[in-house]
Amino acid sequence: MNKAMQNPRRSTLAIAVLLLAGSQAAWAQGREAGNSEAYPDKTIRIIAPSSPGGGIDVLARFLGAKLTESWGKTVVVDNRPGAGGIIGTSAVAQASPDGYTLLLIAGGYTLNPSLYKKLPYDTMNDFERISLLACAPNMLVVHASIPVKSVGELVAYARSRPDGLTFGSSGIGTTSYLSAMLFQQRAKLQMVHVPYKGAGLSNKAMLAGEVNMLFSAPHEMVPYAREGRVKPLAVTSSQRLPLVADVPTLAEAGFPGFEVNTCYGMLAPAKTPTAIIEKLSRKLADILETPDVRKQLESLSFTLIGSTPQAFTDWARKDLARWSTELREAGIQPE
Repeated sequence: MNKAMQNPRRSTLAIAVLLLAGSQAAWAQGREAGNSEAYPDKTIRIIAPSSPGGGIDVLARFLGAKLTESWGKTVVVDNRPGAGGIIGTSAVAQASPDGYTLLLIAGGYTLNPSLYKKLPYDTMNDFERISLLACAPNMLVVHASIPVKSVGELVAYARSRPDGLTFGSSGIGTTSYLSAMLFQQRAKLQMVHVPYKGAGLSNKAMLAGEVNMLFSAPHEMVPYAREGRVKPLAVTSSQRLPLVADVPTLAEAGFPGFEVNTCYGMLAPAKTPTAIIEKLSRKLADILETPDVRKQLESLSFTLIGSTPQAFTDWARKDLARWSTELREAGIQPE
């Protein structure tokens, strides 16, 4: 008599264990697929790590409205400004990985690791990258009271001032700050940095004359330039922008190779189910391909992308390496 015949209860138990393990695995797979099919079934929160009014906030609200319209579930924007985006980014790193807390990042996501010695999150490992959404340049503007009409005149004027000029930014770790720091270094100027908690506040400071100059999103400053409250001097893109076609690039203004773009992307906490990440990525890409969406955002000088999660991850790794090298060569030390 063989051993199986001798121990029928043991054989039955072994088979039951194998069947249970298989059913649990199938249940787990089905649950993730089911969650993806049902997702979203409640309110989604997009954290914008900036104050209202800046590029992050504008894009978050625009896409949030489109997601609400498409899925029939409310998408709200939660502004968490401060520390160059670190406060809001950290909040998402600690959120539940269920697809209902998302993060819309800008330049600080790949800049901050080179600007700060220690961050409260791991840039690559604490997040799932959903989609690289769009990129946009900055525009150098000065307050109307500054008696200059070109970048060359601005440099000469700044050098004539014993205490230098003041420049605002939407915080360390933003491309507003980075653009000014690189400009200061390339022009060999000494200026005073005045940081604010987001683009909305730095723009208000510019209009109030609290600072002399600022790098800001072009669409945010164009209305005030038309009113004569600020003077646009240059853009940080490689080519002129249709929105401000008469404004030269910084390369044209005497700074060859000067190019800084703010790139925006959507992230989720690490371990958010892959099926949900892919569903979000596909939906965002579809939205960005819609003709009326393209027309509206491109009129604001956004270059639309709508990438896959893997393409976003590949881009992030390259951008991290790029800024690590460029900031080191520019002599900008992490704090």
